[in-house]
Amino acid sequence: MLNMIMSFGLPGVMAQGIIWGLMAIGVYITFKILDIADLTVDGSFATGGAVLVMSVTQYGMNIWISLLLAFIAGCLAGLMTGIFHTKFGIPAILSGILTQFALYSINLRILTCANVALNVRKYSDVVLISSFYTTDALIKCAIFAAIIIGLLYLFFGTQLGQSLRATGCNPNMSRANGINTERNKILGLVISNGVVALSGGLLAQYQGFADINMGRGAIVIGLAAVIIGEVLFAKIYRNLAVRFTSAIVGGILYYVIISLVLRMGLKADDLKLLTALVVAIFLGIPFWKKSIMDSRIKKGVESNVKNQ
Repeated sequence: MLNMIMSFGLPGVMAQGIIWGLMAIGVYITFKILDIADLTVDGSFATGGAVLVMSVTQYGMNIWISLLLAFIAGCLAGLMTGIFHTKFGIPAILSGILTQFALYSINLRILTCANVALNVRKYSDVVLISSFYTTDALIKCAIFAAIIIGLLYLFFGTQLGQSLRATGCNPNMSRANGINTERNKILGLVISNGVVALSGGLLAQYQGFADINMGRGAIVIGLAAVIIGEVLFAKIYRNLAVRFTSAIVGGILYYVIISLVLRMGLKADDLKLLTALVVAIFLGIPFWKKSIMDSRIKKGVESNVKNQ
């Protein structure tokens, strides 16, 4: 099995897993911290990739400035969803769908066509992460992910970050304590989609192009990474830095599983079906565990009653 993993390029698979794991951190912020199902990510992921590629190829910008612009573009997408949700009174899930729908046209305007290539060899002195240098890309992705996790951990440890977490945990109690929950929801969506767009920018570099459909299904992959990480880190799933790290590990394992299955002969057309099954299984594991524990407790109580 190990030989099979190494034969299809483990460093490259892990690098992609880390990139998608960063996207999963964005999903985690809305799904777990804010308790909001945000579907904006399918659009904001592609926005990040589009902004980065056009910034580099059309305007010759520095890669770090391009990544910053990708992050800002994602933040604006999250802001749009937040305004729809808090100021227009539209349910969060529908707000995300509306923004995602609008972003398709916006991304198409940014790219000017369905996809734009980023000639990695031409821009080798500019591009940060490339599939041509997978080991180097893996190291850089790991460092980048560690920096993002550290920054987010520091932010959520501040008073503002704590109030944002409180908003997702108990909005009614938060409002009773004078916390502006609407502002916090917008802020959470902004940060989440900023991180998602940043990962989209990294993926565009890695694969050497940005595509209008590169974010399609991103929410499902993000949820898969979050749930896989949550199941694996269940016993130490308390510290926020560990939770963010678990999303990265979940992304890596998801891509290793997918790559293995494809290597074993699964058709690429069935990939979305496999993804749905993986997510369903890992979502069901906590429920099955709880059911088994409840069953054991019930049997124990019945046994004690009979003995008495």
